[in-house]
Amino acid sequence: MFNPSRDDVRTFMFETWRKYRAGSGLHGAETALLPIILEHPEYHAVLEDPDTYAARTWHPEGGETNPFMHLSFHLALAEQRAIDQPPGIRAAWTALAEKLGEPHEADHAVLDCLLEQLWKTQRHGTPFDVQAYLEAVRRLI
Repeated sequence: MFNPSRDDVRTFMFETWRKYRAGSGLHGAETALLPIILEHPEYHAVLEDPDTYAARTWHPEGGETNPFMHLSFHLALAEQRAIDQPPGIRAAWTALAEKLGEPHEADHAVLDCLLEQLWKTQRHGTPFDVQAYLEAVRRLI
């Protein structure tokens, strides 16, 4: 099982952005990550400066968003859609994107549902409730 460290994930994102900016070819997961990065111009300066941001900690209690975590969740959702796992997520996301008229807004709405389920899992020490996640997404449609 692939279990990258925080540094591995950040290096992967820095390298994907560097390769794109240099006009180098992207491979594998880099090709899935690039459109996500391009949808988030607010993070481009972070990705261009690994010396400053590779070890930085963002504090959500202070209203900060960790750009690497945000991009990672988008990438996870893209993978969920690609393989339709959990089953039904692709159709639910597609219906929501059609309703909202903007795929990126649909991503954020679905990610809110995913993050709520992750929070409940951590808070209560319970397994991730796939059905509750899907039901939350379907309620948005």
